[in-house]
Amino acid sequence: MTDLVGLPELDFGGSRPWTALPSHRDWLHDQARELTRFARASVRADGGFWWLDDAGRPDLSQPLHTWIACRMTHVYGLANLQGEPGAGPIADHGVAALSGLLRDPQHGGWFGSVSGDGRPVDDRKAAYPHAFVVLAASTATRARRPGAADLLRGALDMVSERFWDEDAGRTRESWSRDWSTEEDYRGANSSMHMVEAFLAAGDATGDPQWYARALRICEHLIHEVAAEHEWRLPEHFDTGWRPLLDYHADQPADQFRPFGSTVGHWLEWSRLLLHLESALLDPPNWLLQDAQALFFAAVRRGWGVDGADGLVYTVAFDDKPVVRARMHWVVAEAIAAAAVLRARTGDWRFEAWYRTFWDYAERYLIDAEQGSWRHELDPDNRPAQSTWSGKPDVYHAYQAALIPTLPIAPALAGAVGADRALGTDGVIAKAAGQ
Repeated sequence: MTDLVGLPELDFGGSRPWTALPSHRDWLHDQARELTRFARASVRADGGFWWLDDAGRPDLSQPLHTWIACRMTHVYGLANLQGEPGAGPIADHGVAALSGLLRDPQHGGWFGSVSGDGRPVDDRKAAYPHAFVVLAASTATRARRPGAADLLRGALDMVSERFWDEDAGRTRESWSRDWSTEEDYRGANSSMHMVEAFLAAGDATGDPQWYARALRICEHLIHEVAAEHEWRLPEHFDTGWRPLLDYHADQPADQFRPFGSTVGHWLEWSRLLLHLESALLDPPNWLLQDAQALFFAAVRRGWGVDGADGLVYTVAFDDKPVVRARMHWVVAEAIAAAAVLRARTGDWRFEAWYRTFWDYAERYLIDAEQGSWRHELDPDNRPAQSTWSGKPDVYHAYQAALIPTLPIAPALAGAVGADRALGTDGVIAKAAGQ
């Protein structure tokens, strides 16, 4: 079982997947509720959401980031759909911030971040936060929160006009505030989150064009580019979509554009391919094949490759680790990908990895004393802050706790309703294609 990379030979004879056990599902539910409890401190009375420190206190040195507001709106929209008291008003708080405080009233679109009095701190118009506006608005629309549908319409119009290249079937990266100057760069990270956003938009609107657009992005970046590089997906490109393999060689640990290839993104793409597959009436076979290839490439090249447990942040194109820090979001995406692949295929190798990732998260990442997950560990799995400070949001960890309980669907907001209707046994049967 070479794809298990260092795991013991596990005998699963007669056992059930953890996700089929009510006790494990209860544990996941408790994890999710603890995360939403922790994140309530991020709500800023005057609008927007604070970046939180390790203890869950607002970090007043940070501006109000649009991507954090979107992720919190998405999380509390999902919590509201699951019947968590108090979650709906927090989702409404996010819709209000995205409809006003964080939106550019002069030129349209959304700022990257603003100060407490609403002055833009990062005034570029970037695909990354705009994708998250679509995700947040889609989830809030699914939850029938006031103002969400109008927010979603405006976000989709903006994305279609400024960030979607219909001829190429790909995503533009960023613009100056007044939309007069476009950045000479294309990125896989923003494209990945645009796929997530398009899946959510298709789920919320019922319009299949969003699924078609997501498929075009995935076919280019995964089925073509990643496959050509033996699943080492390049993250950075010029405007002609030629890979820039040396991009940020002098800034290897950048938060959003690190040098090399990002192992956690291979896992995130792996999961998204299967959400996309579930959205299409006649999905191509390569979606499942590529999802599995990405997952096994990630664990083979990322897990424990430097002698310690955990997944490294980035690798070079010769597979040597570049940034060896362990990021919480990478493990969260590994958990979610393993759960979805196990449900889709019935392959117990994914169950072995699912259990291994949760054991790692429980040992090193879940902060039982201060709450939430530690966002970064050093190569020896000790708390660190070389790239990330504090605990700015709970999006990745919350989804890691939620996704294993849901059927495979285009978007989590739609899957939550299906989960309630099906019940545990129905979820597993549907997700496994039985």
